[in-house]
Amino acid sequence: MSSTRGFLLTALALAALLLPMSSGRSFAAPLTADAVNKAGFSARKEKGLSPYTLKAQVLLDRARFSPGMIDGTGGENYKKALSAFKQHNDLKQSGKLDAATWDKLSADAGEPVIVEYTLTEADVKGPFVEKIPQKLEEMAELKRLDYTSSLELLSEKFHMDEKLLRALNPGKSFAAAGELILVANVERRGDQGKAAKIEVDKKTKVLRALNKEGDLIGFYPATIGSNEKPAPSGVYEVRAVAENPIYHYNPEYKFKGVKSNKPFSIPAGPNNPVGAVWIDLSLKSYGIHGTPEPSKISKTYSHGCVRLTNWDVKDLAKVVSKGTKVEFVD
Repeated sequence: MSSTRGFLLTALALAALLLPMSSGRSFAAPLTADAVNKAGFSARKEKGLSPYTLKAQVLLDRARFSPGMIDGTGGENYKKALSAFKQHNDLKQSGKLDAATWDKLSADAGEPVIVEYTLTEADVKGPFVEKIPQKLEEMAELKRLDYTSSLELLSEKFHMDEKLLRALNPGKSFAAAGELILVANVERRGDQGKAAKIEVDKKTKVLRALNKEGDLIGFYPATIGSNEKPAPSGVYEVRAVAENPIYHYNPEYKFKGVKSNKPFSIPAGPNNPVGAVWIDLSLKSYGIHGTPEPSKISKTYSHGCVRLTNWDVKDLAKVVSKGTKVEFVD
């Protein structure tokens, strides 16, 4: 009897070990700071949140090849950033993160990509907005379009998806000053210099900042134009840069879902339709601006302008000035 029981236990244990291999599924390593910071090159395709992919996204972001919102899973914006990084460094265009690209990307990694951060009073005190209305007319009735929570504030501060931030910090409240959490170390280092030209690539849905020598100093995924208000062609100039802008709606735009026949204004705030920064162009009513929905960058239409994540448009605003050329590339 005991020998039969021992045989069954052994068989069950062996089956448990073989199941993941025979099922053909791949499993990502645990999402810890140590797992991410020590991740090395891997040709294995991982599903779900991946320490390897997360590290690559943060390194691309720090090098100013923005992958958009960092989510630990990759996606089209990540692939765009990776392709641009390869092209900039004369690496083989394979569409994948190969060993040579990983070596170049991680060569100047410097500080860890996942670090501890202590929440400050400014992170948690608000004021926060309970809910952001969907309709523009209803937004105009609010005093400010602030963050809806400290979690949303922190996600934007560290360029991260809220789900990823929660996954890295199980059991954390994100609501108390002094609380210690793990975040992406996305501080963009070095002096870019000034941009002499901005290229808005309508086909690939990206924006490139170039210096006077024609060298790339910033790469960002972008949402460009809409059916109601298609993106233009040609070359224009930056007229002004406004931080924390108020959004002014013109009824001539005739945006879908807007019933008002009169102009109205929407208060400033990170959840304002144009986000944290408005870069005004020499074409009437057109600009480069931020967004309250970073997950949708380059995946959906804008209201006609060029939309970046709030953190990317802040980065771009540092290198442009009045007169900077902006070319829309067909």
